[in-house]
Amino acid sequence: MREIYMDHSATTPVDRKVFEAMIPYCTDEYGNPSSIHAKGRAAKKALEKAREQVAALINADSSEVFFTSGGTEANNQAIISYMVNNAHRGKHLITSAIEHHAVLDTCEYLRKNGFDLTVLPVNSLGVVEPEVLQRAIKPETTLVSIMHANNEIGTIQPIAKLAEVAHQAGAAFHTDAIQTTGRIPIDVKAMGIDLLSASSHKIYGPKGIGCLFIKKGIKIGRLMHGGAQENKMRAGTENVPGIVGFGQAAELAQNRMADTAAYLNKLGQKLRQGILDKIPHTIATGDLENRVPGSVSVCFEYVEGESILLMLDSYGIMASSGSACTSGSLDPSHVLLAIGLPPEIAHGSLRLTLGKNNTEEEIDYVLEVLPRIISNLRKMSPLYRNGGSG
Repeated sequence: MREIYMDHSATTPVDRKVFEAMIPYCTDEYGNPSSIHAKGRAAKKALEKAREQVAALINADSSEVFFTSGGTEANNQAIISYMVNNAHRGKHLITSAIEHHAVLDTCEYLRKNGFDLTVLPVNSLGVVEPEVLQRAIKPETTLVSIMHANNEIGTIQPIAKLAEVAHQAGAAFHTDAIQTTGRIPIDVKAMGIDLLSASSHKIYGPKGIGCLFIKKGIKIGRLMHGGAQENKMRAGTENVPGIVGFGQAAELAQNRMADTAAYLNKLGQKLRQGILDKIPHTIATGDLENRVPGSVSVCFEYVEGESILLMLDSYGIMASSGSACTSGSLDPSHVLLAIGLPPEIAHGSLRLTLGKNNTEEEIDYVLEVLPRIISNLRKMSPLYRNGGSG
């Protein structure tokens, strides 16, 4: 049976060039970068080269990039450490209703431990409007954390404008850029970003490695204690093979970004329009123009997303319903509810996120199979039979 992978916002396959770059550091060059002997020095040199590669991808200085175990740890460190280390300035934190749970749960943890939290609404496209942020800011606001692009609906936020609002009030600005780093241009200096979280496995690198950008002058502490690694910002022996892979993935992403984005935009538009043309009672979600390349998010009325995924999988098509981290839940997506969709429609969500290896032939196959699946599921739906078909 053919396999068609359309879940690249959940994870991507490791690029062959990335894997080849990692191999020596799993075998011959196995040194601990904290060791001063030859093996250790070789590992340290590779680690610092990767730091430069990742920094170049977001126009940061290499000294501002700190490696973590992934995006979730980076989000936790950015938010918790910044708020705790700057509590004397104020204990008010602002985020948005459509953040990934790695941010929402972290903010909720702080709220339960004495901090003040404001969760901003979004408009129907999933955009945090700068005017809404402006009205929410208080004199004691210390940090604003708004994701660069949403992992479910693909909408890109006006980060530079939001950061400007935060800075005018004296607050720092953090962005979860896990869905955008390496996919669309990021310039932390031009965009006014103080803290940024990124992850390797979204850009054809290995899992289990990410980074936190910390702008020079930003006061932040460590979460991990027990060693002086990462300039005393993250204790623990560095994952050298993973870091090398992240660096190689970052360099490849930077070199290919424009061409890959153009290709994925073309495929995504064809897939989205084909779904809307072929399947009635379908709603496209998110900003259809200002979105992550290759991200297609739709909701089908009168069907359940879980059933759609199971049927697609039987045809060899791999996708998700809502975010990958919560696709096993029967609760409707908090993101879709936040943009104003009722629960009964949000339950019928489908996310198809394309990658560089997807083809037009695969798009055609999905557009052949998916309408049949939705039609068959709707025939079993009492809601559809009792009026939806009209």
